[in-house]
Amino acid sequence: METTSFGNTGLTVSRLGFGLAEMGGLDADGGREQAAALLNEALDSGINFLDTSACYGNSEELIGASVAGRRDEYVLATKAGHVAGGATGQAWTAPVISASIDRSLRRLKTDLLDLVQLHSCDKTVLQKGEAIQALQDARDAGKVRFIGYSGDNEDAVWAVESGIFDALQTSLNIVDQFARTGLLGAAAKKGMGVIIKRPIGNGAWRYTGHSSTAPDDYAKRASEMASDGPAPGEPDDPILTALGFVMSQEHVDTAIVGTTSREHLRSNIRMVEGQIPIPRETVEELQRRFDRLNKGWGGMM
Repeated sequence: METTSFGNTGLTVSRLGFGLAEMGGLDADGGREQAAALLNEALDSGINFLDTSACYGNSEELIGASVAGRRDEYVLATKAGHVAGGATGQAWTAPVISASIDRSLRRLKTDLLDLVQLHSCDKTVLQKGEAIQALQDARDAGKVRFIGYSGDNEDAVWAVESGIFDALQTSLNIVDQFARTGLLGAAAKKGMGVIIKRPIGNGAWRYTGHSSTAPDDYAKRASEMASDGPAPGEPDDPILTALGFVMSQEHVDTAIVGTTSREHLRSNIRMVEGQIPIPRETVEELQRRFDRLNKGWGGMM
């Protein structure tokens, strides 16, 4: 598995990361065996970036139960800000964020989180400063190594321009390319590690014949962009096209893909290790189509 430096953090991350939102839907007890099999296979295959959140159901508990004993083998990222898991209080306040971080440490069975990200709050929350200060306090207390922001569009632009954060997680895929011109270069100049979420766009690209959970706006964009037929050199597998498109973008450190299927995990690994990069002419044509058809399309929240 190819790895790369994660911004200026000094961390090294696998180009393919494991997003654990879907795993959060597994039962904390009954799903433990399935989660353990997935996580251990991911680590055995060279994936070393695990991305979860306090509000991803049982995800943190399952990670802690499954791979806490292999803690030195992976970079562990979680998110905070929402009121989740039976907590009380007001979202984006210091008490909620501080308690969330402590809860994540317990659930993940670790004494240090590599990265904690504010989970898609808007820039008015960022500008108030309380949420950011809560992350900084946790870092100063030795609970967190690096702090980040997860979000899209103008909120992510503010986070990048602020110079406060060590990492940015943002959406990028064939039908959602705002970050390509509006974020990635700026984040790299700030020395931020860059995490791409939704790299396969919820299966929107040429979704006929494979599973898609794409929202309506993604599906409509995909239909418009596909109306000219296949791009030159485009692979037959739309998932390969989607992953290859994102992996070809400059300044992308890791792209996180989630699944609860070992078959899908293995397929993603095979693609990244043996079938990427896809033809440059394919990538350039998909960029041209997006730019030509873009009607103020922004990212997803």
